[in-house]
Amino acid sequence: MTGEPGGRRWRHGLILGGILAAALTLVGLAVAASPNERDVKPAPNVQDPDEIYDKDGNPKADSKIWVLDFKFKDPRLIKVDVPGRGQKVCWYLWYQVINRTAEPHTFIPDFELVTHDRHTVHHDQVLPKVQDAIRQIEDPTGYLNIKNSVTIAAEPIPPSRPNAMPKAVTGIAVWDDVDPDSNNYSIFVAGLSNGWSQTDNPISPDKEPIVRRKTLELDFKRLGDRYNMTSEEIHFVGPYKWIYRASELTAASLTPAKPEDKGK
Repeated sequence: MTGEPGGRRWRHGLILGGILAAALTLVGLAVAASPNERDVKPAPNVQDPDEIYDKDGNPKADSKIWVLDFKFKDPRLIKVDVPGRGQKVCWYLWYQVINRTAEPHTFIPDFELVTHDRHTVHHDQVLPKVQDAIRQIEDPTGYLNIKNSVTIAAEPIPPSRPNAMPKAVTGIAVWDDVDPDSNNYSIFVAGLSNGWSQTDNPISPDKEPIVRRKTLELDFKRLGDRYNMTSEEIHFVGPYKWIYRASELTAASLTPAKPEDKGK
């Protein structure tokens, strides 16, 4: 009987150790499930009309420019029978947007995939059948409420308070027409900032000025060929870049309406 208390402590220690081991295993699985999530923080450009951060490294509350945080996974491939198009190998980019500024901001995304070796340009598409197939893989429980490039713009991205759990909004960009022989490409993400600049047209000064938007550039390479099309072959080539990229938009469309003009 004298050894019983010690035996109990020993058994309790085993149980506690097992619980801790299980918890660590779950944490490890959670990390392993998203090994290639990458965070993109706002960064300054010389064309910015104002500073993004204050001296303490926080987003300036009175800045003329806002920039949203962005998180993404390397692009993935999925084969889907697209209505009216047949079976397609679609590319998609899973991402999250976080607003660390003081005010809500609407994210109207413009995802453009450019192949550097095939010299092609591909715009994000809204394909419901493909979205459903992606949700079954990326969010089978529906917890993330993944949005497409139209639905994510329906409501402003709410601000996240400092030192609190960020309010991430999850979305996907989809392409079904990427050249299978391409191995070197970039994805440009516009809409994450209200930053823009305007320059004269260098070829024809009498034409409309060129509008450049603050845009996120993500570069990737794909190993293998068209006969080895797997998600594992796609790799991010860092670092990410914030650039001012030429846009088809006009200065008028990017200029907020004045309060007195809103009622007209």
